[in-house]
Amino acid sequence: MQSAAAIASQRHLVPRQADPAKAAACSCSRPQRRLTARPALRRAQRASAAAAAAAANGAGAVAPAPEPAPAAPAARSPSAAPASDSDEDVSTAMTGVLLIKCPDSKGVVASVAQLLFGFGCNILSSDQFSDTQADMFFQRVVFDCSDMLVGPGNTAVLERGIAEVARKYNMDWRVSYSTKQKRVALLVSKLDHCLYDLLIRMENGELNCTIPIIISNHPDLEVVASRFGVPFRHLPIAPRDAASKAAQEAQIEAILQEEGIDLIVLARYMQIFSRDFCERHWHETINIHHSFLPAFEGARPYHRAHDRGVKVIGATAHYATSDLDCGPIIAQDVTHVTHRDAVPDMVRKGRDLERTVLAKAVRWHLQDRIIVHDNRTVVFE
Repeated sequence: MQSAAAIASQRHLVPRQADPAKAAACSCSRPQRRLTARPALRRAQRASAAAAAAAANGAGAVAPAPEPAPAAPAARSPSAAPASDSDEDVSTAMTGVLLIKCPDSKGVVASVAQLLFGFGCNILSSDQFSDTQADMFFQRVVFDCSDMLVGPGNTAVLERGIAEVARKYNMDWRVSYSTKQKRVALLVSKLDHCLYDLLIRMENGELNCTIPIIISNHPDLEVVASRFGVPFRHLPIAPRDAASKAAQEAQIEAILQEEGIDLIVLARYMQIFSRDFCERHWHETINIHHSFLPAFEGARPYHRAHDRGVKVIGATAHYATSDLDCGPIIAQDVTHVTHRDAVPDMVRKGRDLERTVLAKAVRWHLQDRIIVHDNRTVVFE
């Protein structure tokens, strides 16, 4: 008769035979658990979206509709491109950009994220900044809304939900969507370097926009517009004639309305708009000034910089307010000069800066990366 220790040792030496039926059952159960987990998540998202939509409509909580039987997962198209690290790359997905500004307080980030999740949106990137001196909070959120539970085209319901969150936190906000390309009007006078640069960048796909019109107070640059196939409008101004200037400005206003313009770019447009025009459009009007503001605002900055003997010159892109060259600054850059540089040398170096600084500011505006607060800008580069 064997002892208990001997029997135990024999059990360790002899491998146990697996039951084929049980092994097959185990191999089938795991994939089924993974497949049934996603409908549960979708039911939770639908319930959250229904509650958010009901709150936005002031109707109270609504019970979610019965969940239909789960369908087999769709096969991925072989032509679908993989996700990119950049939220600005061209994609078939419908994306949105939400910009918010509000007093700094707890729960803002969580509330925005929960709202987007409840509607079935996927956050692609998020950037934020807290100004401790002003006690203000700023955030930029890029999200994929192509699978939004209320339908990707039903953005009005989503925006009502955002408005509810905004009221809770005293928030200023705006949202844009990749399905709507911004329309840009270029205003020029006689200098062509910024005009050429923007048109080339737009043609090469560096600027995601449409340029339906170029407006000028001189006819000189119509040939440039024709080379790129962009309509050109010559709106002259009689010298030292206030009535002529007001009439020309009214024509510009009519063209902006007719073309549905989202952004006005003053690409070395050497005219000053009226206070009324600036107050209506400053937040969508970018000017390039040929100096490193606040130094040498106004006319002939390179000449004054040369007379002063400066060692750096610069360029500044800013929003054009009614205060001349004093609007919120978007982008700046500088380059070194020496005592050997005459005024033409400084002008040549400065124009290189003007091209790049203006293009950078326009790109940031088109990508909804700029929030203005108290004549300053927060730029999420």
